Amino acid sequence: MRKSKIKLIAGFCAVAVTALLSAGNDGHAQDIKNRTLKFSFGQAKEHPMGMGAQRFSDLVSEKSGGKIKVNLFPNATLGGDNQNLSGARGGTVELTTMVTGALVPLVKEFMVFDFPFLFNNAQEAHALADGPIGKTLMDKLPEHGLVGLGIWDLGFRNLTNSKRPINKLEDIQGLKLRTLQIPIYIEVFNKLGANAVPLAFPELYTALEQKAVDGQENPVALIEATKFNEVQKYLTLTRHTYSGMPILMSKKVWDTFSADERRILEEAAFEAKAEQRKSSLAKDTESLETLKKTMQINELSADEVAKLRQIVQPVVEKYTTQVGDSFVNEVRSELNKIRERK
Repeated sequence: MRKSKIKLIAGFCAVAVTALLSAGNDGHAQDIKNRTLKFSFGQAKEHPMGMGAQRFSDLVSEKSGGKIKVNLFPNATLGGDNQNLSGARGGTVELTTMVTGALVPLVKEFMVFDFPFLFNNAQEAHALADGPIGKTLMDKLPEHGLVGLGIWDLGFRNLTNSKRPINKLEDIQGLKLRTLQIPIYIEVFNKLGANAVPLAFPELYTALEQKAVDGQENPVALIEATKFNEVQKYLTLTRHTYSGMPILMSKKVWDTFSADERRILEEAAFEAKAEQRKSSLAKDTESLETLKKTMQINELSADEVAKLRQIVQPVVEKYTTQVGDSFVNEVRSELNKIRERK
C-alpha cells in the first residue's frame, strides 16, 4: 500500500514538472506550435549580423522549448534586399534584415538614418533607434506588411578604392564608386565629385575585381568579412554615414502567431540586439587591425570632414524637405537630448 502511494505521488510530480516545463513564467500553458522560419540576410554568417542572427535563432529555440526553429540564410543566398523585402511582405520569407535606407520607398522617415554626418558615434545611433524616433519608425511598418523587431548595428560606412589614397575632397573626384541603390547615397557621392554607380551588394565583389567600379563604401567589419581587401588597396575612414539594420518579420506570418509566440520573438530579438551591437563594435576595431596588414589606411582630418559636410548640405536640405521638416526636427531634438544625457 505504501509503495502504491509513493508511485502515485511520483506520478503526480512527473505530471506537474511536465506542465511547468510547457508553461510560461506566469505558470499558464503556452500556445506554441511547431514552426520553421527562414531568416535571410546579406552578410556572412561570421559577420556580427550573422552572429546576431545565430544568437536570435538560439534564443527562439530555447524560449520555445525547441518548437520554433529559425534557419539562417546568409550571404544573400535567397536574394538581395529587394528580393528579401518582397518575400517578407508576401510571406515567403519570414524574417530578414537590411539597411534602413532600403525601407525608404515604404516609410520615407527611415531616410534620416542615411543623412551624412548625422551621428557622432554608434551610441547616439543606438539611443535614437531605441527611443521615441525608433518606435515611430517601427509603428509605420505594419501597414506595409512588415513587423519591426528592433534595429541592429551594421556600423559607420567608410570609403575604399583601388586607385589612390583619399586624403582630401579632391581625391574623391572622378572615382567610380559603388553606392547602395538608394537615391540619397547616389546624390551624396555625385555631389562630392565621384561617379556613383548603384549596384546590388551580391554583385559588388565581382564589379570591384573586374574594375567595373573603382571603389565602394561600407563598414569596416563588412569590408573584412567580404574580403574586399583582396580587390581594394586603399581604405579611408570617413565615417560619413551610419547604417542601422532593422530586423523585419512578415506581418502575414506574424498575424498567424499566438501572443506567446510573438513574445518569444520579441524577447529573443531584444536580447540578441544587445549582444549583436556589442560584437559589432568589437569587430569593427578588430577588423581595422586585420585590414592594416593588407590595405593602406588613413583617416580624414577634421577640416576635410567639415568640407565634405558643407558640400553635401544641399542634398541633406533636399531630403529633409522630402522626409518632412517636423520629423527631422524631432530627430535633431532627440539627438540633442541624448547628447545632454552623456
